[in-house]
Amino acid sequence: MKSLKQKKAFITGAASGIGRATAIAMAREGSELFLTDINAKALEAVVAEIVNAGGKVSVSRALDIASYEAVRDYARDIHREHGSMDLVLNIAGIAIWGAVENMEHRQWRQVIDVNLMGPIHVMECFVPEMVRAGRGGHLVNVSSAAGLFGLPWHAAYSGSKFGLRGVSEVLRFDLRRHNIDVSLVCPGGVDTGLVQTIQIAGIDTGAPFMSKLRAAFQAHAISPEKAAKAILSGIRARRYLVFTSMDIRIGYFFQGKFPITYDIVMRIMNHVMYKVMQRQERRAEAEREATR
Repeated sequence: MKSLKQKKAFITGAASGIGRATAIAMAREGSELFLTDINAKALEAVVAEIVNAGGKVSVSRALDIASYEAVRDYARDIHREHGSMDLVLNIAGIAIWGAVENMEHRQWRQVIDVNLMGPIHVMECFVPEMVRAGRGGHLVNVSSAAGLFGLPWHAAYSGSKFGLRGVSEVLRFDLRRHNIDVSLVCPGGVDTGLVQTIQIAGIDTGAPFMSKLRAAFQAHAISPEKAAKAILSGIRARRYLVFTSMDIRIGYFFQGKFPITYDIVMRIMNHVMYKVMQRQERRAEAEREATR
């Protein structure tokens, strides 16, 4: 797919972050867009921005991709009026981290429902129509560095992202006979709204030290626009693994070639995060004592 002009593209998470940047970039290249996001007001804003700039958004609808029925109904409406998609991009996601002893069941469920079952709902409802249409196409699933590495406190998040990686690995071969390519995007640090809304079980994300951590993260994170550029490059090159930054590419190389080094780094990171949690717990306890 060397050109995206007049290609029909369905994009989730289109109202912010990587999803928004990708939608705008594809609109500039002449794609016909079909957008969704859970945030209705932000979705309306990005649709207006794209249309005012001369882009084409045929349909947009605010919904929660964790709801199979909502995705199914939207897909039926789109297919009835516009036919099958040429590209399907699963970009929507949430971030909830935490040590396993602090994670609540609802948090595990929410992460899996949005980050894994959400993309599965989209694939269930859109990919079969692409197969039946016989025109080929491209499926993009945005995983994460946490879909490659065993990062501290990422058990639920990595479970969802490793799961999406597994689905993509299978479909990469299953869909080949239908000339549908699959890209698995593994971003590292990207300065999106998730930086502000991330939940960490057992940690007060409003604490001053968290503001410092966010600032440090944002200092080395890439922009959503750069991530979108990497995604479009991956589509054109029919590339399966798409890295948005060099640090993740290098880390993936070391993981495969030097597993002992990878093991040591993960152990150190885990120790550091454990110390952070201990300091937070001591601080919280001191505050409780002061108010008694």
